[in-house]
Amino acid sequence: MADHYSVLGVSQQSSEAEIKKAYRKLARQYHPDQNPDDPEAEAMFKEVANAYEVLGDPERKARYDRFGDDGLGGQGGGGGAGPFGANLGDIFESFFGGAGSPFGGGGRGPSGPPRGEDLETVLDLDLSEAVFGGEQMVTVRTAIACEPCETTGAEPGTGTSTCGECGGQGQVQRVRQSILGQMVTSAQCPSCQGRGQTIDEPCTSCKGEGRQIEEVSYTVDVPPGVDSGSTLRLTGRGAAGPRGGAQGDLYVHISVNEHELFTRDGNDLILHQPIGFAQAALGAELSIPTLEEPETLLVPVGTNSGRRFRLRNMGVPHVNGRGRGDLIVELIVKTPTDLTEEEEGLLRQFAELRSEHVAPSDPGFFKKVKSAFK
Repeated sequence: MADHYSVLGVSQQSSEAEIKKAYRKLARQYHPDQNPDDPEAEAMFKEVANAYEVLGDPERKARYDRFGDDGLGGQGGGGGAGPFGANLGDIFESFFGGAGSPFGGGGRGPSGPPRGEDLETVLDLDLSEAVFGGEQMVTVRTAIACEPCETTGAEPGTGTSTCGECGGQGQVQRVRQSILGQMVTSAQCPSCQGRGQTIDEPCTSCKGEGRQIEEVSYTVDVPPGVDSGSTLRLTGRGAAGPRGGAQGDLYVHISVNEHELFTRDGNDLILHQPIGFAQAALGAELSIPTLEEPETLLVPVGTNSGRRFRLRNMGVPHVNGRGRGDLIVELIVKTPTDLTEEEEGLLRQFAELRSEHVAPSDPGFFKKVKSAFK
């Protein structure tokens, strides 16, 4: 017979709590209900239970430590009450949830109306709406309480009766054979869906559901600084549960539209601001657009294209804190493409003064150059 310690994966020095924890983990793993039609798992489950029947009892463990299986008087496992009277019931309590253990005990009472479904929707925002937040409206198709029957699901003037299948318990018990003998499992009653009551005459408005499908609008408080991918949870704004069950939640997913001027980088906003050649060379005073009032930017003499200026606290508010990001202005020097004769003449004079070689004014110059490289 396999060593009980190796079966559970513990040592002789392991505490009672460690042995019990190891046993519960393995019993869940190899339980026949989790491994239907798997004889190897069923055999392993029996071996695990066998080992714990010995090591889970301090007195039997002490005899096993001194004399091995011979010290158990022929009860190396599978005999006596051991964990099958109590400890194994603990694992099924945690595995199946409460008094519906397959080791007997009273079944659970009616579980009550189930909770309504959670819903999801997408809220499209402009950049300014995402930056500054505020109230927005969303409309969802959802289940609401049926007014004619007041969520009972029964036609007005009629009532409910005790479920004949579960006797009002909301649970039905089934007996199955396993390697451990007869096992009793509990499940929700299919006739009354765990309520313990059946409707005598279903409501004609909701067909016995206690709820109806309609479009409903809700106000969403959008916090400043949200971005695409953010999700807002509206507790109790999901679908109403059947026959008076609690409402689920509504999850609002944020999608922020692109802006024609600004791009977002975390909590900063970036603006690519065009500037004339003369302005960049001689300096200028520019009026810069923001999501609020325009701001003045002083451009130093000799500013190159691509230079960035940071306007503090003109960006996006921090959602989970104080302060705002910045507005980063990147200057893009524009090259004029529609020069008049006078403007071209002045630029040629400028180039001559700077000793810069430029193309001649002959319109056919570039055609000649192009043909030379064919």
